[in-house]
Amino acid sequence: MQPTTPEEMSIISLIVNASLPVQIIMLILVIISVLSWTYIISKRIALKRARNQTRDFEDSFWKGGDLTTLHQSVAQNSEEEGPLARIFESGMDEFLKARRNGVKEVNALLDGPHRAMRATYQRELDSLDSNLNFLASAGSVSPYIGLLGTVWGIMHSFIGLSGTAQATLAAVAPGIAEALIATAIGLFAAIPAVLAYNHFSNDIDKLASRFDSFIDEFLNILQRQVR
Repeated sequence: MQPTTPEEMSIISLIVNASLPVQIIMLILVIISVLSWTYIISKRIALKRARNQTRDFEDSFWKGGDLTTLHQSVAQNSEEEGPLARIFESGMDEFLKARRNGVKEVNALLDGPHRAMRATYQRELDSLDSNLNFLASAGSVSPYIGLLGTVWGIMHSFIGLSGTAQATLAAVAPGIAEALIATAIGLFAAIPAVLAYNHFSNDIDKLASRFDSFIDEFLNILQRQVR
């Protein structure tokens, strides 16, 4: 058996000459990696936008202007105002509706806004959380998919030795190398997904805390207005 040349052991040649099951596993991992990076980039942009919109709305809210005027401004372009503005809009909508209906009792006046803001709060968090489950799954599953390729490649290499008179390292090296490439691709897909998932989860938790605080503070303001 001729020794394996450096050209035959290049990463590209190992991928091209890998067995079909290993190539399929590599392709699956590449697809997972591409999707992960697509979600990572889009989620980073979305969270940065949400943070900026939240900061801008908080600045407008705490300037102490008229709440009705602010509500009208938000209602005209709620999609561009951000999640916190939409939470405020839903609460203010219910408060004004209760006022128009002649509700006088304080708890009744505040119950509607509270429930409306909580419902909008949950919808906004669900939107911010979108695709995070994929990143979590990619981070946990990709190494095992790569390991499956590794096991198959090593097994395929040793099965190939059954027809040779003498087993040498040169005979099994290409198969083991292609198997390890599958593991490397699995880790390449998993590590960014795990890091991004943890980072984004932390950012969303911080936004959720700001939304929670705003709901409580806004309800206190409404309570003072009706007394």
